[in-house]
Amino acid sequence: MGGSERAALRPMPGAGAAPRILVASDVLLYREGLAASLRRDGRLDVAAAASCAESFAIALRLAPCALLVDASTAAGLALARRFHADSPTIRLIGFGISEEGGDVIACAEAGLVAFVDRNGTIDVLVAAVLGALRGELACSPRVAAMMCDRLASLAVTRTDSAAPLTRRESQVAALIAEGLSNKEIAVDLRIGPATVKNHVHNILEKLNVRRRAAIVSRLREAPRARLAPAGH
Repeated sequence: MGGSERAALRPMPGAGAAPRILVASDVLLYREGLAASLRRDGRLDVAAAASCAESFAIALRLAPCALLVDASTAAGLALARRFHADSPTIRLIGFGISEEGGDVIACAEAGLVAFVDRNGTIDVLVAAVLGALRGELACSPRVAAMMCDRLASLAVTRTDSAAPLTRRESQVAALIAEGLSNKEIAVDLRIGPATVKNHVHNILEKLNVRRRAAIVSRLREAPRARLAPAGH
């Protein structure tokens, strides 16, 4: 996509105007009924209601602030992924969502920032849109719990898949645990301070932590998995 198209997709609401939105669903009655209800409500400016295939081109012309997408279909999620990649400034709100774990994760990975399930009301949907435009995540407590579980599992996966420390890195980590500074470690191991600094950097990256103080606790979590049998 060229620069002019990206610029056209940036939301440009007028001062004091209701946020302009686009409703996307491949079910005609679904999208027209939702658009009509939102127009009667009046808190959002429904610029158009269109199929998933038509919505991207329409957005180029109308520059909505947010896209309300039927996230119950593969086409809706594909459209969300396209907007997320090509126009991250447009907020993506999914409706008609099933609160099954896999469905929620698929929506989050597609770039949705608000989730309204199949039992959601117009008030809930409008609140989700307005919250998303303020930079807030709108979802039910159950969805929030599932997303937190997913993040936790990803963190464990990253930790478990990290490369083990070499023998020298293990020695450096052990001395860090004893409270030694880089200069003291250099003297103890008879290596240069710059070499120690490089080892510390590698240890932090492998253990996926930012501070020296976190090295000790991270090694305690899985000490055997972290240490290499040999190497320098």
